[in-house]
Amino acid sequence: MTVFRTRLTFAFYLIVSAMVVASPRRAAAQNWSFDARTIAMGGVGGGGNLADGMVDRDRRYTPIVLPFGLFQVLADFAIYDPSSPKFDPIRAVEYAASPIHYVVGRDSSNSSEALFVSDLRNARLSRDLTKYRGFAPANDILAEGLTAPTWGGTIKLHRDSDGGYQGIFVGAGPYLSLHDRATFDPRLTTVLSTGVNVANAVMPIANNDQGQAALAVTGGYRGRFNRYYVAANFNYLRGFLYENDALTVNLATDATGLLGPASNIAIVHQDASSGTGFAIDLGVGAVVDRWTVGVGVNGIANRIDWTGVQQRTLRLGNLQSTNNTFVESATIPVPDARVELPVDYRGSVTYRADDWSVSADAGHGFGGGSFHGGVERRFGRLEARGGARYTFGMWNPTGGIGVDLSRKVSFDVAAFGTTTNIERTRQLAIAASVRINHF
Repeated sequence: MTVFRTRLTFAFYLIVSAMVVASPRRAAAQNWSFDARTIAMGGVGGGGNLADGMVDRDRRYTPIVLPFGLFQVLADFAIYDPSSPKFDPIRAVEYAASPIHYVVGRDSSNSSEALFVSDLRNARLSRDLTKYRGFAPANDILAEGLTAPTWGGTIKLHRDSDGGYQGIFVGAGPYLSLHDRATFDPRLTTVLSTGVNVANAVMPIANNDQGQAALAVTGGYRGRFNRYYVAANFNYLRGFLYENDALTVNLATDATGLLGPASNIAIVHQDASSGTGFAIDLGVGAVVDRWTVGVGVNGIANRIDWTGVQQRTLRLGNLQSTNNTFVESATIPVPDARVELPVDYRGSVTYRADDWSVSADAGHGFGGGSFHGGVERRFGRLEARGGARYTFGMWNPTGGIGVDLSRKVSFDVAAFGTTTNIERTRQLAIAASVRINHF
């Protein structure tokens, strides 16, 4: 439940992500998608199939994200720094899960939650935890995603008279991943929801936060055989930033149910600036009349091995002392670290009519199983869209519109439900992007 970014590493991830204006070939997690059109349709076509960009269709475009969410996320760097009295690990995690798009009500946090976080960070936590009743975090929270856009082109080595070809793809782009998992002891969430203390209990809050930034240099194969498309990429990954933080908050109560002096916070921070690895992506697609189908697998055997890893620990030994200075250890070298991301499996189908289309995809990868589905209807220069998505174990609705400002430029806006908050309650998020149409 912490993002230890003393060098503003967290801000770095978000700024770089917002500057990636081309449509990502891989942008796992709806809240990291840059295309408001696909978000409005439930997130379908969000880069799960590598061959999707090869398929002939009635529209090709490049989306340019309008990252209004960064105004919320980057408003105050102090919330990411454990040395600051304004450090807010809960908000940092929520921002990491959905950094790009504007979330309505995100800045107005629960008063009990804000009081709990402030008292915890500043070592003035009340011995009576019922003081924070009304703050109801989920017991298990997962937020993770990968954005890995690739710029490049295909050198076509062989062409057929019917439009088929075979060629070599060469490209490069950033490879940015974030993973955060937090757990709250069920007895603690019971105390916070019911207002009844638990005696003689140790109620931990645990969190692991991991981020990577690398350059992906890509070589691949592209082949079109009449109606069928085949694509494969080998990505060489050169890492230049790795951070891993493990936080544990131990809340220990006595026989009366009140917190005792054994309650503490411990943070183990690791970082590195050199890593190497690879990942393999595969995709196939087919077009039959008005139908388009595809299957993709991304991140096969993916890994980055980080060398020169350094570690230091921080500790706040008494949460009632009002002494909020973390005791920091010396930095020591630790063994190399290997980071592997989930393999993403995806299957998709689309049907296109003259003025409308419907799409759906399903798969398994970041956040477990997922489903996205949506429909689009054109009314002259205006397009209406709607859909739904199932990710991270929850359903959320989506919708939006698109307006053709000219033949080459369109504007898209989407509204969608998101549960990227500590209590897993649904919030309204707004995504916007400019579409550069290619004809």
